[in-house]
Amino acid sequence: MKPIVEQVTREIIQRSRETRAAYMDRMNAARQSVAARSRISCGNLAHGFASAEQQDKVQLRSGAAPNIGIVTAYNDMLSAHQPLGNYPVLIKLAAREVGATAQVAGGVPAMCDGVTQGQPGMELSLFSRDVIAMATAVSLSHNMFDAALCLGVCDKIVPGLLIGALPFGHLPVIFVPGGPMPSGLSNPEKAEVRKRYAAGEAEKDELLEAEAKSYHSVGTCTFYGTANSNQMMMEVMGLMLPGAAFVNPNTPLRTALTRAAARRVAQMTALGNDYTPLAKIVDEKAIVNAMVGLLATGGSTNHTLHLVAMARGAGIQINWDDFDRLSTAVPLLTRIYPNGYLDVNHFQAAGGMAFLIRELIDAGLLHGDIATVAGNGLAAYENEPYLENGDLAWRPVGRESKNTEVLRAIDQAFDQEGGLKVLRGNLGRSVIKVSAVARELRVIEAPCRIFHDQLELESAFKRGELDRDFVAVIRFQGPRANGMPELHRLTTPLSVLQGRGHRVAMVTDGRMSGASGRVPAAIHLTPEAAMRGPIARLRDGDVIRLDAGAGTLEAKLPDGEFATRECAETDLASNYFGTGRELFQNFRDSVCSAEQGATVIKWADSTPAGGMQR
Repeated sequence: MKPIVEQVTREIIQRSRETRAAYMDRMNAARQSVAARSRISCGNLAHGFASAEQQDKVQLRSGAAPNIGIVTAYNDMLSAHQPLGNYPVLIKLAAREVGATAQVAGGVPAMCDGVTQGQPGMELSLFSRDVIAMATAVSLSHNMFDAALCLGVCDKIVPGLLIGALPFGHLPVIFVPGGPMPSGLSNPEKAEVRKRYAAGEAEKDELLEAEAKSYHSVGTCTFYGTANSNQMMMEVMGLMLPGAAFVNPNTPLRTALTRAAARRVAQMTALGNDYTPLAKIVDEKAIVNAMVGLLATGGSTNHTLHLVAMARGAGIQINWDDFDRLSTAVPLLTRIYPNGYLDVNHFQAAGGMAFLIRELIDAGLLHGDIATVAGNGLAAYENEPYLENGDLAWRPVGRESKNTEVLRAIDQAFDQEGGLKVLRGNLGRSVIKVSAVARELRVIEAPCRIFHDQLELESAFKRGELDRDFVAVIRFQGPRANGMPELHRLTTPLSVLQGRGHRVAMVTDGRMSGASGRVPAAIHLTPEAAMRGPIARLRDGDVIRLDAGAGTLEAKLPDGEFATRECAETDLASNYFGTGRELFQNFRDSVCSAEQGATVIKWADSTPAGGMQR
């Protein structure tokens, strides 16, 4: 292993010693050597199998065969989750082939940031992760299940499913995705239409046509945002079958992988000889693998929130400094849109996850000795799935990338460091994704222009007030203020201004998911403005220096003057009502900081969510 990977792993183990031990004690105590339903009353059990088909009812009544709980994020509005609709039938049939049964334990909400971007509903997006976690726990709480399959793909869904499954970590769990839609309109073409529309050079009909050609079918969006970063992480953590992440929906290979997941999870229960519970898989090494994978692929910055919360659910404490230190040693091996111009289908065709994992293991950057659902450590994930005479099989991936524009070997890396940095200074702490930012643009020093939401900036852009060098400060966008929505509407105007030759950057206590692309963006700034963080003391015209290389973010003001300034205030009442926001006041009141995972969950060992020892 690379020394920095070993060192960060050791420090996480030490930092997490008490909370991890407490979690594992609970999981070991929950383990059962008999079918879970054999411990409930006859009345409970009768309710539990009343609706089952006759052949399954016999099995469920006997109490001898493993029963798989299916937790699904299916709905048919969202392209990523529509393919999950027929999974329960496939899973039940496959379970019967190995003498098991399966039941849909429950559903979880699945909202789409693509639909809610720039809309009031986006203020529920981050909080939906914790709702999904709670819904997952409710689904599995019936004590009818010996294993679980989690069906979900997108931004908050997979983190929520994992957080909710971890209290049931004594059960084996496999994550089952839907896969990306086939490629549509190329990303450069789509981006060009968006820019022309923002500049008033294209009509709305042309924009809608371009978007419809991009998002045109069932499956996950093909750009490398949070949804596809989720799938990458589930593979490098060993929570998904090898090669399952990026196989297109409704194909024979995808169907074969879904059926195989059902058969495999039935073999992993405590009723057999290959017991592999979720708690064993999600350990400190697996969490480090997830961080390394994110850095090597320029993955979504949202996981500086989600992975902190996911790890904490397993009693593991990580922080932004862990990401930052690993980034110095992890080379960037992919350029997937928005970091490049090719999408996840091109990545998959070039060698995909098997190629990536092999390169990272060979370079000593991934822990290969982790437990996985495949049962052979992470080495099994160096193989790609295929169909041989209709049967699912795996074979070693090729030694060469089939497209070095999107995927490269270690010795040809796009960059010698990962795509994520932590920025520190008198404005607080934030993260920045630099994998798509040109090196000459990673240092910006300019006067700031302050906005309290993204619509204000958009209006100023349309009025022609922003044609100059400046740092856009968008504040009161943190979890306490309004649920920390993503600010994607800023991407296009700032990109247009940068394209005109202006040096621009962004600083916010909100989120961007890395969609800032080529524009430097210091995001997740903490403490946030609503908690009287330093960002609330900024005034229009203050000079801000953002230096991604040095890892600094500072207001260029005398310390004494800046520290004694009054904090700006804003009326947040408009964030509290409409599109269901009135139901989430308790979330806004109790959510912890971005660096602690921006979660409302307080863990069973009474340590604050994401609590870290420094």
